[in-house]
This record gives sequence, C-alpha cells and structure tokens, in this order.
Amino acid sequence: MQKISATIITFNEEKKIAACLASLQGVADEIIVMDSFSTDNTVAICKQFGAKVYQQPWSGYGQQKNDAAAKATFDYILSIDADECLSTTLQHSINKLKETGFTGVYKINRLNIFYGYTLNFGLTQPDRIIRIYDRKLIKWSLRLVHETLELPEKIKINEIKGNLIHTSKDSMQDFITTINKYSTLSAISYFERGKKVSIFKILVNP
Repeated sequence: MQKISATIITFNEEKKIAACLASLQGVADEIIVMDSFSTDNTVAICKQFGAKVYQQPWSGYGQQKNDAAAKATFDYILSIDADECLSTTLQHSINKLKETGFTGVYKINRLNIFYGYTLNFGLTQPDRIIRIYDRKLIKWSLRLVHETLELPEKIKINEIKGNLIHTSKDSMQDFITTINKYSTLSAISYFERGKKVSIFKILVNP
C-alpha cells in the first residue's frame, strides 16, 4: 500500500481546523502543519489530532506549501486548506488509490459553502483543483496570491470521486477582509511584473 502525507498551512484557524483534521483520519498516513505562529489554539488542536507541527514566519502561500511538503515523509502529497475537509466519498477514493498506487496528479472537485449555503450552480461548479501530487516532480508557484502547482509537460491528470468541502466565508466582514487582502497582493504582483493600468481599462474592465 502506498502512503500519502497531508499538508496544511495555518494561521489562527482554530474555528475550522478540527473539521479538516478529523476528515484526514484514516486517510493521511501523516499530517504536516506549517504554522505562521498562530496566536489562538490552532497549534494545540493540531497536536491533539497527531499532526506534526512546524512554525516559521509567513513567506507567501506557495513557499509555505512547498516548505510543508519538504517536511513530509512520503512523496505523494495531499494539499488541503484549513477550511476544507474530505467528503466520505473522497476519503474512500483516496484509500482505494493508496491500494492501487498513485500516478500523475489528481484533480478533486471542491464544493464551496458560502454563508452556510452550498453553491451547487453558477461559476462555482464544477470547481476542480489539483491537490494530490508527487513532491519530487512538482512544486507550488511562488506567486503572492492564487498560487498554483507547476506541472511538467504531458503529466497525467486524473480525476477522483468525492468532494473537497470548502467552508468559505461566514460573514460579510470576513469576505470583505479576504477580498481586500487578495486585491492588495494581486496589485503588488502586477507591479512587480511591470504590468500597468490605464484610466480606460479601469472604466471598461474594472
């Protein structure tokens, strides 16, 4: 049976991390948490679930995820966010893959929950993202925001059954805070790449 490491990056995730960790029990052969010096009970909760917790200053989403993967014992990585958890079907699918062996990368459907409502339609579905990969071959990009896995050419992309349940924003304030954070990081990223904006573009394509 092939083994897999789950990796999570955290900062003050005490409200949601327990559900994430609980869903990994019986699936992940180890759980690696890369924490950015949380000031709440995140680290204590992670240790209660048997996770291996490492701490370092924040270095960007992609770098934190790469550093977490580097701490793993096993080469195949299941990358999961603190506000996500595995559905029962997805748990079974991953365990079957452990029996047959992993190959290439695996795309998982993310089911988004917003203000307590499941978003089954519109632009949020399907929301398929690659979250299972071989750390020897693949790394996360170092973009400041919206990091992605940098895939080699012609790598096999598989899909598996089940959902990655993403419990997103619980309040409008939380949503606006996140949007402000991401928009600032995106602006910095564009500036660093020499991208410019014009009044025309602001008016036509805000």
